Amino acid sequence: MDFKLTQEEQEFARGVREFLDQEARHPEAHDFMDPDRDAHSQLANSKERRDFCKRMGAKGYLGMSWPKDFGGQEIPGIFEYLLNEELALRGAPLIGKGVGCIGKTIIRHGSEEMKARFLPLILDAEVEFALGYSEPGSGSDLASLKLKAEADGEGWVLNGQKVWTTSAHFAEWYWVAARTDPDAPKHKGISVFLIPMDHPGLTIRPIETMGHHRTNEVFFDNVRVGPEALVGELNKGWTYVCEALDFERFTFYTVNPLLSKFERALEALRGRQRNGAPLSEDAGVRRAVGRLGAEVETAKMLQRRVVDAASKGGVPAIEAAMYKVFSTRLAQEITNFVLDHLGPEGLLRSGADGAVDNGVWEHFYQTTPLDTIGGGTSEVQKNIIARRGLGLPLR
Repeated sequence: MDFKLTQEEQEFARGVREFLDQEARHPEAHDFMDPDRDAHSQLANSKERRDFCKRMGAKGYLGMSWPKDFGGQEIPGIFEYLLNEELALRGAPLIGKGVGCIGKTIIRHGSEEMKARFLPLILDAEVEFALGYSEPGSGSDLASLKLKAEADGEGWVLNGQKVWTTSAHFAEWYWVAARTDPDAPKHKGISVFLIPMDHPGLTIRPIETMGHHRTNEVFFDNVRVGPEALVGELNKGWTYVCEALDFERFTFYTVNPLLSKFERALEALRGRQRNGAPLSEDAGVRRAVGRLGAEVETAKMLQRRVVDAASKGGVPAIEAAMYKVFSTRLAQEITNFVLDHLGPEGLLRSGADGAVDNGVWEHFYQTTPLDTIGGGTSEVQKNIIARRGLGLPLR
């Protein structure tokens, strides 16, 4: 795998950095560019972050790899990768669900009416989506979902519940998987629908988690939708869900924040002492830093494999799963390592007297576990690696 950037790719990355440098001078920059936000950083969950996404759209940064017939530029996905890496480093919203998993799935499988309606909105950053997959009891085994969509002659009526829908409280549309054939094998009787989040019969309840991160549960009470809400073919939804999740993992899991976190960890410990001697002279600390540094390089190579597979036209399911498992665990290890050696000062929150790096390590301690869950838990990723990569049977 040769991952040297071409002259054109290097110039594009420089252009993105210049754009972000200019955005950083915006009076409200801290509201849409904040690397300390961590788990929230990819979400366009405020007016300031939505406006920033619209400026990205005006710059031509959204949908760059889409076909020209649908408003894209048909340039290789490596440019979207380079864009997301720079965005992630600044803590700005990533190009995420709309452009990646939903937009690309609509291009591949949506009706002409659906393409005409949603693709221009995505390119102009005029719409946000929530993903409705997980349910109580149907998290790691997504295909066992029970949300029912029953045909009523004019469309479908949906009843049931979704959970862990992070964007439900600010998104306009719900990308929802539901069971349309209860008698079919569980992977075969699923369809995907696009439903407005303000639809009568939808109820959203917040779930507050660690790191001040909000997700939601969503209840369906006789939610009636017409035939235009169906994405692609009836009962083919499992294929679309898998494709969308693969695109999501490729889009969301950048490596720059991990590299930055490792450098930040070294800076937090630099100059600190134990028993009157610098930590840098402690043999155990030096070994641990060396090991973490080697694992950071391993994570970088695993992420490069994701990009390499995608750039060759494939869907990097196995590569993305391997990178996500490894990198999210490593982010937790780096955080724990720093806190172990900072002692009580490391547990001080932002604003507290004596907080190291303004309390960011206490914040990271709360937020890094969330990354092992979003986009599919580590257990789900291991199942993908086992089944698709190693050919192991389902139990």
